[in-house]
Amino acid sequence: MFSSNTKIDYKNYRWFFTSDGSLVVGGKSDEQNELVLTNFLKPNYIIMHTSAPGSSFMIIQSDKPSKNDIEETAIFTGCFSKQWKTGSKKIDIDIFRGSQIYKVKSMKTGTFGVKGDKKTIKIKPELILVIQNGKFRAVPSTIKEKILAEIKQGNLSKEEASEKLAKILKDKFHLPVHRDEIMSAIPSDRLSVK
Repeated sequence: MFSSNTKIDYKNYRWFFTSDGSLVVGGKSDEQNELVLTNFLKPNYIIMHTSAPGSSFMIIQSDKPSKNDIEETAIFTGCFSKQWKTGSKKIDIDIFRGSQIYKVKSMKTGTFGVKGDKKTIKIKPELILVIQNGKFRAVPSTIKEKILAEIKQGNLSKEEASEKLAKILKDKFHLPVHRDEIMSAIPSDRLSVK
């Protein structure tokens, strides 16, 4: 995947594993976008970002990503974007390679340019809550793992959704829950959970 001398832990970022087992890593902020592109990107890796401003750069950690890797990363990218918060039912996602990324001094932190052609696909933003590597993760609903809850766009704040998810996990699955872990796994606002 990435170089073995990298001491950066992907769990400090936004991450999930696709149904085909590929790790996807993205930033949670402008500063983290810079770090992700510095520490997790190879020229041949595929990167995704929403067509409109306001999302993380999500990088598939694989030289040969599968169709599932690409589709699931696109959904994940859209769900953790400003378009999720605005209630967009379909979100455009740009797909390109690491070799296409560039930065000039006038670009602000977390902002990069893309040269050459990119592919754009539309996604429907829907997630499920699962456990991956011992952590609660909100992942695309196409992933076939034990579903703990469904997460869609709605009217709940992140705090309200976390409280509701904690209750579901405790009552239905008897799982010990740290609210902070749920908070770090789900989109930032405008949620519906069941």
